[in-house]
Amino acid sequence: MAKRKAENRSFLDKWEAEYLFTYVKDKPVCLVCGVNVAVSKEYNIRRHYETKHHDKYKDLDMTQRSQKVEEMKISLVSQQNMFKKATSQSEAAVKASYIVAAEIAKSARPFNEGEFMKNCMMKVCDLVCPEKKQAFSNVSLSRNTVADRTCDLATNLYDQLMEKGKDFVAFSLAVDESCDASDTAQLSVFIRGVDSNLCVTEELLGFKSMHGTTTGKEIFEEVSKCVTEIKLPWDKLVGLTTDGAPAMCGKKSGLVGMVREKMREENCAGELTVYHCIIHQEALCAKALNMEHVMTTVTQVVNFIRAKGLNHRQFKSFLEECGSEYADVPYHTEVRWLSRGKVLNRCFELREEICQFLETKGKDTAELREQKFLCELAFLCDISSHLDALNLQLQGRGRIITDMYAAVRAFKTKLCLWENQMLQGNPCHFPCCQSIKAQISTAVFPCAQFVEKLSVLAAEFSRRFADFDAQKCKFELLSNPFAVDVENAPTNIQMELIELQCNDTLKSKYDAVVATQFPRFIPDTMPQLRTQAAQMLSMFGSTYLCEQLFSSMKMTKTTHRRRLTDEHLRSILRISSAQSLSPDIDELASKKRCQVSGLGTSD
Repeated sequence: MAKRKAENRSFLDKWEAEYLFTYVKDKPVCLVCGVNVAVSKEYNIRRHYETKHHDKYKDLDMTQRSQKVEEMKISLVSQQNMFKKATSQSEAAVKASYIVAAEIAKSARPFNEGEFMKNCMMKVCDLVCPEKKQAFSNVSLSRNTVADRTCDLATNLYDQLMEKGKDFVAFSLAVDESCDASDTAQLSVFIRGVDSNLCVTEELLGFKSMHGTTTGKEIFEEVSKCVTEIKLPWDKLVGLTTDGAPAMCGKKSGLVGMVREKMREENCAGELTVYHCIIHQEALCAKALNMEHVMTTVTQVVNFIRAKGLNHRQFKSFLEECGSEYADVPYHTEVRWLSRGKVLNRCFELREEICQFLETKGKDTAELREQKFLCELAFLCDISSHLDALNLQLQGRGRIITDMYAAVRAFKTKLCLWENQMLQGNPCHFPCCQSIKAQISTAVFPCAQFVEKLSVLAAEFSRRFADFDAQKCKFELLSNPFAVDVENAPTNIQMELIELQCNDTLKSKYDAVVATQFPRFIPDTMPQLRTQAAQMLSMFGSTYLCEQLFSSMKMTKTTHRRRLTDEHLRSILRISSAQSLSPDIDELASKKRCQVSGLGTSD
């Protein structure tokens, strides 16, 4: 019965000529008026034809009917293609508006740049491809549209992060705080998560505006919201890296203490590993040199030259007349990590020209020409260059904590070498010191003083990086598991570690790939080693990403954009900081009703 019913309701080819119908997407469609018939029964089709179109086409014979049907089918296909083309153009216009909005956000430009860009596109289109003017005009780039698109893109990125977070077996946080142009405290929280395949995802978890105080409790509440909103379990949190401020690292009322208390309340079995940003500590170690008197003198000289426009212009003209390799001296900015080294190096190279210029201005240059000062300037210039080189090694996205620790250990070893060489009167790795030593008496060059400075710096590095030294065994499990002494390894991984070290196939694989990629090849039969690797891969060694985000924030929320809302600022920074993820523009466009911008107007 069911089979006969189905057969009776199947569309027959002969109905095309008899009733001027065709079959489109499982529905009979009238070729004359385009009406759909709900049920594919001959009675329904015949009744529609006889009541609507019979009188008009009753005089046609079968040949004429067949010819008419073909003409009507061609016309129907043409109409369908026209609608498809219009829909396709509308979707393309929406996608284009999303792409432009993303580029505006990445470049930290204001939302109304979209209108400027559209005007430029229209003028270019008039000259290059005037036949495409309507397609370009359909792209909606008004200020409100760009703002809405930016929020959509940021929401899509957050949704992707939340979806990825479901697969994390371990994650760590990097937290820092700074103020924007309107003196609003902004809390930046980055997450680095590692999934079961040991793939790393490093993204902005939250960017919270704090309009009141920024105590440890308030910072913890915001961080806790970030973790809760993304639905991550606290027992998978393995690391927390901060800038070392009291509100961050306080053991009781600070962020660190409260996070640990939260993990105890959640009955988390693992221990939270806390780090003070490596880059911050490296900058703090440099202060142990206690040579601020040299830096103060250099800063005063630079400020005298740069503070007044006339002095600055005359100094640049003076350098040009002298045929100097350099055209100017840069300002010193304390908050910029590499500023000190650049200023010192330039002043050392231009020391003679600076003295001559100051003398033309009636300034006393006796201190600048003293041999002791020149020796100290040369030493500070050289050691600052070495510290800047280390700083650059520690910067960057996706840095693995074991590599950062290796760079610090290498620098500590270099300090020992430099100390021994300086003790012998051989500053071969200090080019500025070599230059000054060649100009003055060897007996005058204070080698013993600089040996003491290097010794103090080495001691400060050892003191500040003691927490990293305590994790040396765990670091080696990631960087070189085949060289780890099994007896010193944690007991829960000793058996698996023996199996790993005795596996020649895995040893060959380790030799063939980068050390940080090797954990992906550890078999599932060694779950403890994989878990240990995931935890190490998830660790942040610094708050570099937070600092980088604050630089973007300063460029985005300037004194001219103080009214930028917290939501818009957060959306812009999420888009500009995205690295592991990219917005799914096709998905976003498919959810939008495809409206296009009208001619001469904006939505």
